[in-house]
Amino acid sequence: MRILFIGDVVGAPGREMIQEYVPKLKKKYAPSLTIINGENAANGKGITEKIYRSFLESGAQAVTLGNHAWDNREVFEFIDEAKYLVRPANFPEGTPGKGIIFVKCNGTEVAIINLQGRTFLPAIDCPFKKLDELIKEAKKRTPIIFIDFHAEATSEKQAVGWYVDGRATAVVGTHTHVQTADNRILPNGTAYITDVGMTGPYDGILGVQREAVLKRFLTSLPVRFEVAEGRTQLSGVIIDVDPNTGRAKAINRILINDDQSIFE
Repeated sequence: MRILFIGDVVGAPGREMIQEYVPKLKKKYAPSLTIINGENAANGKGITEKIYRSFLESGAQAVTLGNHAWDNREVFEFIDEAKYLVRPANFPEGTPGKGIIFVKCNGTEVAIINLQGRTFLPAIDCPFKKLDELIKEAKKRTPIIFIDFHAEATSEKQAVGWYVDGRATAVVGTHTHVQTADNRILPNGTAYITDVGMTGPYDGILGVQREAVLKRFLTSLPVRFEVAEGRTQLSGVIIDVDPNTGRAKAINRILINDDQSIFE
């Protein structure tokens, strides 16, 4: 089994990259399952039903979210009915939506879990304790457990990777928008990368117009952030999995931009 995961899609530039490159990536790598993080897809913050459905039409079987899940109020109108949309599972009890879904791939189920970190982010429920609960639930149905851990701190992401090594198929980090070069298979068979990176503007700062971010740093004044324009990029990973054991066999990065391309 092969899983394609594409990191945080930012605004219209990111959506355009999805439309252009997901068909090419699917043709080249033939993934059994494609997952997209779409929490920044609606003008840089949140997601709409139209965008969610466009990702499915582009070839994704699941869409994950993160700390900007609620930034576009339209999400409340459709999230409970969106079968393939996953928000952080450690949001407080009573939050709409689902933190785990199961998707069938070639007759085999895959559990997809979304979690949010707590370091430098709002204080929500413990991701480690929630993982124990959800992994136990998932293993009743499948050995293949994919985790999108949306977190700020590198140490917290690494801690989750080691915490579930051998119990989950993959832990991929999202949120910080810069692809890291630490993709590896942990000793007990869990694929890991600290951050997959973002899909969207290449010449902005984390997808935002440079001038606004620089003004914020230089003056500490409130600044309105807008999605940058111009050149674009796509960041993702390909993970090969033994469907019988749920152990990962390989994890390789995908990075497409004007300066370099890890797209073999």
